[in-house]
Amino acid sequence: MAAVATVTGDRYQVLTDRQWELLELLLPKSEGHVGRNFANNRLIVEGMLYRLRTSLPWRDLPDHFGPWQTVWKRHRRYAADGTWDRVLTALLALADTTGNLDWVVSVDSTIVRAHQHAAGAAADSVSGGYEPADHAIGRSRGGLTTKIHLVTDGAGRGLAVLLTPGQTNDSPLLPPLLDAVVVPRLEGGPPRRNPEVVIADRAYSAASNRSLLRRKRIRTVIPERSDQVANRKRKGRSGGRAPQFDAEVYKRRNVIERAFNRAKHWRAVATRYDKLATTYRAGFVLALIVEWLKSLGDRT
Repeated sequence: MAAVATVTGDRYQVLTDRQWELLELLLPKSEGHVGRNFANNRLIVEGMLYRLRTSLPWRDLPDHFGPWQTVWKRHRRYAADGTWDRVLTALLALADTTGNLDWVVSVDSTIVRAHQHAAGAAADSVSGGYEPADHAIGRSRGGLTTKIHLVTDGAGRGLAVLLTPGQTNDSPLLPPLLDAVVVPRLEGGPPRRNPEVVIADRAYSAASNRSLLRRKRIRTVIPERSDQVANRKRKGRSGGRAPQFDAEVYKRRNVIERAFNRAKHWRAVATRYDKLATTYRAGFVLALIVEWLKSLGDRT
């Protein structure tokens, strides 16, 4: 489940002191090289988490967090300049160095409903970082939706996340998802990019994906689709052998289902209210960071 806030008087606190100490080391201290130092940074981050947990409009944040515009602008800044991505990368590097990152990874996606307030952003909206023209919102009979594509380690902790419109097929997203996994080595040398094993469901069973994983020497645990099985059998000997599949290892795929379940306990993740994909994705990354802080914060 998502972290539960501690409320003492007018305090709304998600992070423990140890978790904040670790996070504070990774956050920028000021607005650029010559800017003023950020004031009340912990309170501002707690305001971001409060909004992520409750999904209330930014302007309705409790007065305890100060002016809501300050909390919003800080979140917007951290989303646009890649701060939250850098924090996640640093936590992954720390976990890998301490042997706390399981490289048997799982890949999957989930669809979230986009609230009507998330629609209407201009196609040419300017945003730091990557902002697709469609803002990763699609239209279907189910309404406005966004699809979250996630890769997790063997313990169900997020390594990378991408957004697309809700109607996007999963299979073509496997290569960019794997490319997004970059874990620096604190002791030096090139970053680690390739997991030991990739576990995914039939939606990722395209021949191109299997070929990619073979080239990268990554063990593949993906079941065949029924049409692929029928086509191979129809061709007889020319159809080749069935790809190897370890049903026992495949059972570990449930960790990513649990990861999505934990993420959706944050109400502003379970339903998209943000117009820009950049800021919505930043909230999801922040939820992943909290999971890593719970895992690492009390071990460092």
